[in-house]
Amino acid sequence: MKLVSWNVNGLRAVWKKNFKQVLETLDADVFCIQETKLQADHLDAAIKNIAGYESYWSHCSVKKGYSGVGAWIRVVPESVKYGIGISAYDAEGRILELDLDGFVLFNIYFPNGQMSDERLSYKLDFYRDFFDYANQLKDAGRSLVITGDYNTAHNEIDLKNPAANANTSGFLRVERDWLDAIEAAGYVDTFRYFYPDRVQYSWWSYRSRARQRNAGWRIDYFFVTRDMVEDGRVKEAFIADDIHGSDHCPVGLIIDDPDGSNSGG
Repeated sequence: MKLVSWNVNGLRAVWKKNFKQVLETLDADVFCIQETKLQADHLDAAIKNIAGYESYWSHCSVKKGYSGVGAWIRVVPESVKYGIGISAYDAEGRILELDLDGFVLFNIYFPNGQMSDERLSYKLDFYRDFFDYANQLKDAGRSLVITGDYNTAHNEIDLKNPAANANTSGFLRVERDWLDAIEAAGYVDTFRYFYPDRVQYSWWSYRSRARQRNAGWRIDYFFVTRDMVEDGRVKEAFIADDIHGSDHCPVGLIIDDPDGSNSGG
């Protein structure tokens, strides 16, 4: 089963560029996107009804053209949830939960903390409250895959200029501590699991020709519960940095069933 995640920074904009071509090229069984910037009435049939997929959407209800997540999936999930029951987060359309029987998939657009101290606090509270929710499922024995734009580069290897950004939200020690805590709680950064020393990024500022210079950040992740690594389900992780259309590029994960048989397309 191939899972892909991409912050599209506006679905209508990337749809006009190359979105369907990217979807076809990557041939994902599950294709998650963040920052759709769409309300429900903007989702026309061409977007919702891509052949071979069912789609699911969580929209921001407090601000038009903001936030939002969605997913196209080839296998109908056991259940779908939108949010975690905390209105401050759910109203921004940041969380989509898909129960795929063998594991629970979360598609998350974690907040950006650069706007103000208030938004930084919101971001840190979001980390705490979301992982409190996720940990309840993990502690109950569920396997979890948590993908999306985490809006934090974890370690110095994960961005081009760590020293210059030490006081910038996205690389603050208090934000990075949350990713440390996630790993300590039993979650695995799948890209780093396979490639501990690889320098590869998933986001580049639109300013200063950052992408041309590859002055980027790795802030888009697939974290999984450790059991999925230990039982052999996690097979490969990748960053598709040759794909353009957004200031982010897609990231991906390939998983198999524990017995080694492929569980999807």
